[in-house]
Amino acid sequence: MTNKTPIEKIIAPVSRFIHLEYISGIVLLISVIIAIIWANSDWHEMYHHIWEINFSIGFKTNVLGHILHIWINDGLMAIFFFVIGLELKREFMDGELSSFRKSALPMSAALGGMIVPALIYFMINKGTDADHG
Repeated sequence: MTNKTPIEKIIAPVSRFIHLEYISGIVLLISVIIAIIWANSDWHEMYHHIWEINFSIGFKTNVLGHILHIWINDGLMAIFFFVIGLELKREFMDGELSSFRKSALPMSAALGGMIVPALIYFMINKGTDADHG
């Protein structure tokens, strides 16, 4: 048995934790629950003020600055969907969705996940001022 340095003793469990596949889903779920509770608590003003913090990146006169809300919506979401697109491409080319038979059910579910909410919205709002939405 080898003696581990103090930093290796700290890094090893963190590394094992990060490399578990389901951890990202658990972290996302916990984050969503915390955000929902926080946004609906007595501290909701602080929650909304955090979204308005100005964040800037740049050098001298070349500075790009926006509020945190814009950085997340425009920047991080673009990166997120780019990664999702790459993952889907990999699955369609070489993975579980490489044949029509394997991909038919997930594709039907995705299509239904878009069409059904739109139909529900249309049925609820038909004949009102919001029917154009």
